[in-house]
Amino acid sequence: MDRLRIDDSTPPARPDFTLSEDPYGLFSAWMAEAEASEPEDPNAMALATAGADGLPDVRMVLLKGVDRRGFVFYTNIESTKGEELAENPQAALVLHWKSLRRQVRARGPVTRVTPEEADAYFASRHRDSRIGAIASRQSRPLADRATLMAEVAELAARYENGPVPRPEHWTGFRIEPVSIEFWQNGDYRLHDRVRFTRDGAGWSRSRLYP
Repeated sequence: MDRLRIDDSTPPARPDFTLSEDPYGLFSAWMAEAEASEPEDPNAMALATAGADGLPDVRMVLLKGVDRRGFVFYTNIESTKGEELAENPQAALVLHWKSLRRQVRARGPVTRVTPEEADAYFASRHRDSRIGAIASRQSRPLADRATLMAEVAELAARYENGPVPRPEHWTGFRIEPVSIEFWQNGDYRLHDRVRFTRDGAGWSRSRLYP
């Protein structure tokens, strides 16, 4: 009689990320795992801003670039978040990967990307997304969807035979983190956390209680 075969081998342990000295290298490794395991939008992140009134605001956006200068996203500068960043150029972000039971948080001052960076990313977008960026008066009142779609159709006809230029009201922002925190779920809420804090040209690292 065939018997049920049970693999009782212990799965390989994850490397101890709390020993990492390089937050950007660690983020790159975690993002690669998320891209392989998350079913949709592994680069989705919650972005928190606050205007001159100090009242915080948060929404989901897409992380569109990361290097040792910081984390980049793109938006309409006339949107609520764009106005808040003009009044108070600081932000915080969090990426949560449910499939991996991990999250990354960062916060710091915000600067605009260069026009060349914004042009290059805008040109890489789907043509319909470029037209939509021009048509949308983001965060402003809209009478109905038909109004928006009529504006999209008019712009599509206008640019039918030529390039779609990046509008002046659309650009990117870079969060230049003063801290980056990595969190990994642990059994019985005994999670692992490590925070990197900007220290001159480098980083200091500290492990935190869960």
